[in-house]
Parts: sequence; C-alpha cells; structure tokens
Amino acid sequence: MKEPSWLSELNNEQREAVLHEKDPLLILAGAGSGKTRVVTTRIAYLVEKLGFNPWSILAVTFTNKAAAEMRERVQSLVPGAEGAMIRTFHSFGAWMLRRNGAPLGLKSSFSIYDDDDVIGLLKTLFEHLPRNELRLIARNISRAKDECLTPDDSLDHISADHDFPAQYRAYEDRLREIGNADFGDLISLSKRLLEENPEIKTRLQQRFQVILVDEYQDSNRAQFQLLKELVAPNTWLCVVGDDDQSIYRFRGAEVENILGFQDQFPGTRVIKLEENYRSTGHILAVASEVVANNKGRLGKSLWTRQEEGLKPALVYLSDQNEEAEYIAGQLADGNWSGTAILYRTNAQSRLFEQVFRKHNISYRLVGTTSFYSREEVKDSLAYLGFLSNPADEVAFRRLINKPSRGIGAVSLGKILKGEGGTLVSVNLEDALKESEGKIRGKAGKGVSSLIALLDKMKEIMPAQENLGQFLKELITETGLLDHYREQDRVESSQRVQNLEELVSAASDYPSNAEGLAEFLELIELDQASLEEEENDINRVTLITMHNTKGLEYDRVFITGMEEGLFPRGAEYDDEDEIEEERRLFYVSITRARKDLTLTSCRKRMLYGRTEQASPSRFLQELPEDHIVVKGNAAQGAAAGAVPGSEWPPGTRIYHEDYGVGEVIRNMENSGHLVIQVAFETGHSMTFLPEFSGYQLEKLGGGDWY
Repeated sequence: MKEPSWLSELNNEQREAVLHEKDPLLILAGAGSGKTRVVTTRIAYLVEKLGFNPWSILAVTFTNKAAAEMRERVQSLVPGAEGAMIRTFHSFGAWMLRRNGAPLGLKSSFSIYDDDDVIGLLKTLFEHLPRNELRLIARNISRAKDECLTPDDSLDHISADHDFPAQYRAYEDRLREIGNADFGDLISLSKRLLEENPEIKTRLQQRFQVILVDEYQDSNRAQFQLLKELVAPNTWLCVVGDDDQSIYRFRGAEVENILGFQDQFPGTRVIKLEENYRSTGHILAVASEVVANNKGRLGKSLWTRQEEGLKPALVYLSDQNEEAEYIAGQLADGNWSGTAILYRTNAQSRLFEQVFRKHNISYRLVGTTSFYSREEVKDSLAYLGFLSNPADEVAFRRLINKPSRGIGAVSLGKILKGEGGTLVSVNLEDALKESEGKIRGKAGKGVSSLIALLDKMKEIMPAQENLGQFLKELITETGLLDHYREQDRVESSQRVQNLEELVSAASDYPSNAEGLAEFLELIELDQASLEEEENDINRVTLITMHNTKGLEYDRVFITGMEEGLFPRGAEYDDEDEIEEERRLFYVSITRARKDLTLTSCRKRMLYGRTEQASPSRFLQELPEDHIVVKGNAAQGAAAGAVPGSEWPPGTRIYHEDYGVGEVIRNMENSGHLVIQVAFETGHSMTFLPEFSGYQLEKLGGGDWY
C-alpha cells in the first residue's frame, strides 16, 4: 500500500520522530526545522496508521493561534482526526475544572478572573492600599501559582514583604468563597484536583492515552507538575521544544523542564531535528557558534541543504543616529515587507520611527504602540504641551491628576467653568489660579501644588542646557518618574526607559519657548504621517527580540549590540541571565532567511547624555570566517575620508529642517557616501546624500548667514 505523502515527505529525523511509539519522546527541534509538521504528522500517523481514537489524544501548546494552526493542519492530513483535543494549557485546565471541579468547590459555570478582576478583588480586601501595591500583590500571587505554591509554602523568593503570605491567604479564601478562579488556578487547581482525587486522575489517564506538548521549553513549574499528574506508566508521551529558544524566564518559564526531561521520565528517547529549512548556511553557522557558548543546553548544531548565501555583516557605527540612517540607506532597495529591525527594548524604536518617516519608509510596530502614543510619553508631552499653550484643554485634562493629586471630576469642573458654570478663562493656567482657595480639602492642596509646579517649570526652563535636560527635571518634579518607576517594578515593564528615550529626543532642541514649540510640532507631524501609512502593505517591521519568536524575514537587522543594552546591564551579571540573553540572540539570528546585519554603536545617547559604549560580549563569539566586518569598534563604520567626493569637509549646506551647516567629515559605508554635518544650532547630523540629497542645498562662499 502506497505511503501517504505527508509521511514520505519527511526527512530521516522527522520520520523517526513521527514513527516512534510508546517510550517517552523528547524532540529537540532547532529553529526552522519543521517542528509543527512533525507534531501534526505524528497525530495523523497515530490515528491513521496505529488506530488510536482521536478522542484519546491530547496536544497542548501555549497560544490560541498555535493551537488553531495545529488543529487545521491535523484535519487537513486526516479528516477523521478532528476529535483530538488540541488546546492551550490554560484552555485544557478550564475544560478539566468545569467538568470535574466539584471536589474543589467549583461549579461548571465559574468565572475566570483576568488581571483587572484580580486587582478588583484585592481592592475589596485591602481598600487602604494604592493600586500599584495591589498590582504588585497580584503579580506575586500569579508567580506563586506558576510554581504551585500555596499561602502555607515558603514564599520568601516571591516577595520579601512579610505581609504577603497573609494577603495571599485572604485573597485565596475570598476567591474560593465566591467560587471563581484566576488564570493561575487553571493550572495549579487542575494539578491539585488530580493529586487529591485518584478516581478523576485515573479516568483522565485512561482517556488520554497519548499526550503531546509543543514549545515545551516555555513551560513553567506548575505546567510541568500538571503534566506529571496526567501521565500514567502506559501513556505515550511526546514533548517538542528547543532548549536554545527558552527566552521567557521573566514570565516563569523553566528551561530546566526540558533539560531535565530525561531524568523525570526514564527511558526517554531523544531525537534532534537539526536540518533547517529557513536560513542560509552562513547565518546558521553564526547562530550555532554563538549558542554553543551556553553551558545549560542539550546540544545540537543547525545545518541546511541551501547555499551558503551572504555572510552576515557586523557594522560598527558612531552613534544611534548613524545606525538609523545606515539602515534607512539599506532600505533604499524598497524591500520593506521582507525586512525586520530587531532591538532589545521598545524605547529603541523611537529613532527608527523618526528617521524612517523622514525618508518616507513605511513601517509597522509589532507588540507595542508608536513611541509617541505610549501612555508615559503622552503624559510627559501633556505637560510640555500645556507649558507651550495654556489654552490646551486636552493636555490640561491629562496632566491635572497625573500622577494623582486628588483633583476629581467635580473639582475639575469648577476649575474649567467656575461656580456659575461658564468658562472662566481661555487660559487654563489663569483658571487654575482663580480656583485656588475656592476648592477645599485634598483637591485644594492638589491645585496649589500644581500651580507651584508650573511656575517652577517656567522659571527653570531657560537655565537648562537643552530641552532634554528641562524635560528630565519636569518628569522628576511632577512625580511621573517615580510613578512609572513603580509601575516598572510591579509590572516588569520598560516605561522609564521610554521616558529616558523621550529626554534623549528632546535634547536636540534648545530649552526655550521656540525649541519647545519646534519639538512638539515635529511630533505632531510625525504622528500625522504615521496615520497616512497605516494602509501601506509594503512596510518594514519594527519589533523587539522577544516578539520575533516564531517569525521569519528575508532580511534582519539586529541593532544595539552593546554592553548594557544587549546583554542588559548590571542585573545580567548572573550567568543564568547571560545564557538566557544569549538564547535571545540565537532566536534573533535565526529569524533571518537570507540577509543578516548586526549593528553596534561606539556611543549612544541615554537619558539626554551621550555615553561611550562597548561592543556586546556576544560579538566576540561570532565565527570570523562566517561574517563580514565593516568599520571597527574604535572608529565606527564610517572611518576615513572619501577622496574626490562631491561633499568634501568644509562644504557649506542648507537643510530644510536643520538650517545652515558645514560638512565636517565624509566617509564610505557599505558602498554609500555618508557625510556628517555640524549645524549652526549646535546639532550634528549624519546623512546619506544618495538618499537625502534632495533635502541638502550647497551654499556659496562667505560666512554663515
């Protein structure tokens, strides 16, 4: 009988994994090695060839999208296999608890609480605590449940707060009392249900004769313990994952789950999928060489039947402005939809957004909003906007209670319209001052503090070195810095980094009314042009390294390869953290199909000040025979003058945005002429005349005017 095409099309290792039978199976699937094909084909083989009832097969993964894709593929291979249960871990937990949760006091109609619901419930228990504290408690409860820890367990590594165990206990008691569950419960309670109820455990083990787990390297401790409860001695267990792509430790993922799988399930067969179908040879050689420096891995080496292709380029540049302009120059070929710009932190997107709009390069941001649309950025801009225009009611409404000053809706109405209900003044700062003394209590104190703050900001603005330094003072004095630093602590977010990047953006402008107006105008124009680009299909992808997992592009730029940025700063001195950052680098490299460029800057502006930078330690691990180096760490890629250039040093120019300037350096970078121009305003900018020459006008002799 002829073999089905879905089986005959597999390579040797894929076929071996699909045909493997009863013993526990660990499939180490390298990036781009056809992992999903193997998982779905294995399910098809079990049903079609070995006669398993689809009803007896459970496959779990981590996202609804992945589960839906897996279901669709399985059904296309074997139409009768739609009875296989293919779900996310949490969806499976909800399914199990709705049908079997009575011993735990759960009705089948229980509600599942999301993050906001959890905070709302905590608020009813601890009314005196601010929302930020409640968010931190909620996050710590979630972390505890990811480790299957109860309030009675040792929680010192979760929180140093002595009140936390009691808070966790009060929350759990109340949640059980009302009969609902949160997301962490879907796993931890499912594990407890099986542990405490042998008859339910036996029934489920008898039903699910086959269990497959996809992306196993992303599993946390609770998910591992649930899996252990589900697996019986006769279960056909198969997990698929890549220890080299475990990059979600901050979400609770435990790489040890995959590294220790053979110890937990004796008799395990390990099959490595090392043939890559995505990338060219040089790219894979670089990826394999880098990740081989990790000690915590099971070991494999990617290879391909494809050609060697272009060698990845390592480009040293002078600063982040030249980095953005250099990449804009590379995008002159118009291949935008096939290109991704990767960076470690969301704050790095700001300059790419700015430069790409200047060059009319369409882009899309993945996993975040446009830089100037982020909450913390808009809050800061509201203060700047109001200082520039005291009639800006939108800015006034945003800043008046951010951070909280106790000025509620009633008090705001009195400020805007007075006691008689008519508009007090078009100048809302005057209206604010008129309300002082008329509004009592906490709101009255808030009004007075805001008036004093605005007066102080207007007084110190002219004394600052540049608008960035003024903004730094403003976000500190307003309390925005402390407010968002606390949010970062609670949510593990990067809001303060975005504030620091905003300070850097403002540092190019003088600290006066004209500089402020110019900065705000640039932002408004940028936002308007962004809205016009939304319908453009051919767009460059701007994306953090973490968000690229599972994606691929013809051309990839990995930017910001500097110590302190990637890998991150002092907190990453821990070797386990460094290994995770190296895995993140490996994931980033293997997103590229044909063309890979790494960029490293000699200096970078952080929080409004330019600091010298050192090349990332990972760059020392690149195999020299598989990369091309442009420039050097000491000089950047733009070292050396270009003889016979049309733009020699000393050429005086006029730029429509920056005014009059003089070329102080010219250089060649990857076949393109690059010029550095010092403007009379004090700004220094880098241009590629080939792409931005229409903005540059040469001036004749004589002095600047």
